Amino acid sequence: MENQPDDFANDQPRRSVGNDPLKTPTEKSKSFVQYSGIAFQMLGTIGLGVWVGLKIDEWQQNPRHIWTIVLSLTAIGASLYLFIKQLTR
Repeated sequence: MENQPDDFANDQPRRSVGNDPLKTPTEKSKSFVQYSGIAFQMLGTIGLGVWVGLKIDEWQQNPRHIWTIVLSLTAIGASLYLFIKQLTR
């Protein structure tokens, strides 16, 4: 048992994972969490736009779902804007 190296006492840098030799496993998991958060934010924004559009169309008794289309496209544009803004940070 004494001849086995202690993993916690090892002062060597972490090995890289994947193709990018500069990123450690912790940095990769942080970017995964960041992009997952962006995806859920986009889903919530688009879902909210569709839901509000449906409610307005229901309230105005529109035969065509004009507000649903307009607000869902607006929400897609807003979520893409926020996505690009967060990527450039």
